[in-house]
Amino acid sequence: MKQKIYVLDTNVLIHNPQAMFTFQDNQVVIPITVIEEIDNFKKGLDEKGRNARQIARYLDELRERGSLQHGVELESGGTLRIALSKKVTDALDILITDTNDNLIIGTAFSLTKEQEDADVILVSKDANVRIKADAIGIEAINYEKDNVNFEELYTGICEVEVSQEILDKYNEDKFILNDFGEIYPNQFVRFKLKGTDETAEIAKYSFENNTIYPLNYYHGQELFGVKSRNDEQKIAMELLMDPNVKLVSLVGKAGTGKTLLALAAGLNQVVEENTYKRLVVSRPIFPLGKDMGYLPGSKKEKFNPWMQPIYDNMEILLSNKNDQKDSDSGKIFGKKSPSIQDYLDFEYIQLEPLTYIRGRSLPEQYMIIDEAQNLTPHEMKTIITRAGEGTKVVLTGDPYQIDIPYLDSESNGLSLAVEKFKHEKIVGHVTLVHGERSELADLAAKFF
Repeated sequence: MKQKIYVLDTNVLIHNPQAMFTFQDNQVVIPITVIEEIDNFKKGLDEKGRNARQIARYLDELRERGSLQHGVELESGGTLRIALSKKVTDALDILITDTNDNLIIGTAFSLTKEQEDADVILVSKDANVRIKADAIGIEAINYEKDNVNFEELYTGICEVEVSQEILDKYNEDKFILNDFGEIYPNQFVRFKLKGTDETAEIAKYSFENNTIYPLNYYHGQELFGVKSRNDEQKIAMELLMDPNVKLVSLVGKAGTGKTLLALAAGLNQVVEENTYKRLVVSRPIFPLGKDMGYLPGSKKEKFNPWMQPIYDNMEILLSNKNDQKDSDSGKIFGKKSPSIQDYLDFEYIQLEPLTYIRGRSLPEQYMIIDEAQNLTPHEMKTIITRAGEGTKVVLTGDPYQIDIPYLDSESNGLSLAVEKFKHEKIVGHVTLVHGERSELADLAAKFF
């Protein structure tokens, strides 16, 4: 069997600094151009900068154990070495330019000439690099250790066809034992009568006793002026209101109501029911399109543009709540209807940049992480591990709307959280499919 030599692109290591240790007993080669690119990132305060510094620490520790030029043995049984980058020459003048990508490809190409008894494989998360490598005869693959198949991503709902007799018995007993196959903890069951396509009942699975029950926490009531408009939103509300579910993930295209539902349920449990001390809302700071540069003012003033979608949703909630028939409903000291600023001043709501969340411990909080598809798996781990005793974490996002390089719909932190946590009894998930923002927004989400 031929030895395998994996040549790593910069984006693989930036995505996962431990990637260099995941190729079992094979040889790993890092072109020196990759080290130079990583060096450019090391002073950054973002996730890319932290990963760049971690890569340098890993390589420095390996350097103390042997020569990186000749190869250092890894615990997996393989070796790692750093190679000088080389141009692709000969008849392949199309790649002779000294761009970093081409130098990395050139390193892989030279290895195919030097070690003909080995299979040389270029690993890159950049599709263009893989295409160019393939064009000159180099095997190229994506780094997929942490990937999930997005087309088969767990939806949180399964459909079961039942007879009228079984449905009548379920409605009479208010439970039914699961004889329908494997169902995950907190997964929902959509009962359909045989021969029809209409939903007869929505029920929730209890893993502890393998039994399916009716919804327990949400029955279509208004929460902070908002109530569900479709089955998936009803399921989302049930998960958001269930105190036993400590992590909820809501995935869906733009306009399906992910953020609005999460805020409505959160404000209801913080302001009305006092289940949690406060509502903490955060989202990754990453612009759509070209960045405007540095913003003036205090931390709050700098953060305001990024939190405007949250303010917009809270305006909708407060407007709906203040329009309720009971004129005294929700008034502060019987004098006036509360504004967003009132909730911020009374510390019912805290808006926090993810930049400052590392190292914090947040007990008894209702914590919403919006646009979570823009988080790396490592960032997702950092955020979820902030949750203290009694805290509920809600992740919302659309894996088709990713703004971060090196991430895609299958490797982002949100998709991984959905797939990896589906077996856990304190975790729930639902994929929202129906746009409710407006007819126009639904068309845009559908066709673009």
